[in-house]
Amino acid sequence: MNCGKNMEPSNQKTIERVVSLRALQMGSSFPCQICVVGFLCGVCLTSLFLAALTSFGTFEFGGISFSSRSTGISTWNSSSEFLNVVTSGDCSSELKETQRWVDSNESNKQSVDDRVSLLYLAWSALLDEPVNAESEILKQVGLSRSGVPKAPHLENCKLSAQINKRLDNHAENESFPPWTIWKGLLDIYPSSATDEQLRYLRHQAISEGAYPPWITGSDEENYPFTRKVQRDIWIHQHPINCSDPNVKFLVADWERLPGFGIGAQLAGMCGLLAIAINEKRVLVTNYYNRADHDGCKGPSHSSWSCYFFPETSQECRDRAFELIDRKEAWEKGIITGKDSYRSKEIWAGRTPRIWGNPWSYLQPTTEINGSLVAYHRKMDRRWWRAQAIRYLMRFQTEYTCGLMNVARHAAFGWEAAKMVLASHGGEWPKDAVDEVKSDIEDFVWSNHKPWIPKPLLSMHVRMGDKACEMKVVEFEDYMLLAARIRKRFPQLNSIWLSTEMQEVIDKSRLYPHWNFYYTNVTRQVGNMTMATYEASLGRETSTNYPLVNFLMATEADFFIGALGSTWCFLIDGMRNTGGKVMAGYLSVNKDRFW
Repeated sequence: MNCGKNMEPSNQKTIERVVSLRALQMGSSFPCQICVVGFLCGVCLTSLFLAALTSFGTFEFGGISFSSRSTGISTWNSSSEFLNVVTSGDCSSELKETQRWVDSNESNKQSVDDRVSLLYLAWSALLDEPVNAESEILKQVGLSRSGVPKAPHLENCKLSAQINKRLDNHAENESFPPWTIWKGLLDIYPSSATDEQLRYLRHQAISEGAYPPWITGSDEENYPFTRKVQRDIWIHQHPINCSDPNVKFLVADWERLPGFGIGAQLAGMCGLLAIAINEKRVLVTNYYNRADHDGCKGPSHSSWSCYFFPETSQECRDRAFELIDRKEAWEKGIITGKDSYRSKEIWAGRTPRIWGNPWSYLQPTTEINGSLVAYHRKMDRRWWRAQAIRYLMRFQTEYTCGLMNVARHAAFGWEAAKMVLASHGGEWPKDAVDEVKSDIEDFVWSNHKPWIPKPLLSMHVRMGDKACEMKVVEFEDYMLLAARIRKRFPQLNSIWLSTEMQEVIDKSRLYPHWNFYYTNVTRQVGNMTMATYEASLGRETSTNYPLVNFLMATEADFFIGALGSTWCFLIDGMRNTGGKVMAGYLSVNKDRFW
């Protein structure tokens, strides 16, 4: 379109500025424009209009392109003469009004863009302020918190954390949390507290062991037994009486060697959880070096609980740390630590068999080199790590929720503002008023996840020092797989791009027909080890942005990665226990176990 406009003669540009939008919609031919201008000028140009039609009588209406229209004009030597005749008539007022109308449209467009910017900045200000505080930035532009439309891409992190905490603790006089068949906040709807029959049914549902609320989708949309396994792991990790002499513990720090990335740390803890279940011990995680930074405050400092809900109850943690200083507890095997086990037991130990062998019939939905992978040597490890990582990441903390809000706002905030502004008829903030919430919004819609562009493809491009462990594939090969997905789902045009390499970000600009989103972080230029790269970012940044990318990948509709990467291996596991089995997974290489 821009090229076409640049190629047009300057006089034609002048004509287009003075004709109405209706004229432009009727056709791109020169005779078409004459008809419309004649209509606007009215009776005063009737004779001129008829003469023009006569001169064009041998041409089909709309049959002359802009590039060839000069060859069909015989009444005037040039379009400028035609313009002079029109503007010298008595209808200049109509043309001036049309010009004002066109200018007004351009002004309105600018006004809409300004409102989008204002709404985006208002949301940005609210992200940085406490929920009950009024932002100084909003005051400066004459807005209040209550007058800012709800951001569909942002989550109420404080409320979510409160709800999740309730769902992660035993209900009163129950052996389970208040897990029911209801979603959202329906189980605390006022009528449920007074209706005896409803209370009985709720108690029955809890007593019979309703499934955990962090599982999305049916059994067919997840790895086999996912809902049952997640329930059983929670029960194992949350005994009713942690002081019972029969309750034993395994207390372990997270791996902290410089060469261990977050993926390796998670894989190691998955192995320790397997040992704990096999030995009927409660796993208690201790020092987590990734959380040893200023962002993780208070009791969550240097703890996994900075990012996700703890693996066990506070009562069990307190009991385990009480026993850790007792020599007798170690001698009797009431408590063990990571040093109690060989490295092979942790990294390649026996997968718990209490659920049988569900990995033996995993759905073949992973494709490598055009073929589905129906079987490989370590299917049990793949299934178990998926279950373990899903449990460990079952609930985000308020801190992690805040990180996700910031990331979504930076990536999707502008689009969300345009969408919301359109729903207000473009009139915000003129119509900004306090809105009274309804019951359906408070109790039903409360469970809906934050908005992201749909469909969304997540892509993790792992290069750099990973070449020593797997076959490294260039970005172009990832994009070939993206094109394959797009052929089947043509509505797909958005990619969440995760990579440590700056060259990948640079190459993404070679694909203008895709919308790329990615975190704003310094990336590698050239080759360096992952440990060196993470050290250059600092502990807080090098932990936060990979976790944001990880969680975005689990929410995306499609995923492209490299199974040779432990990180991708774990993302795949989270997706396959998050209702995404049937979305499939395209890998650019094989895992080293296959």
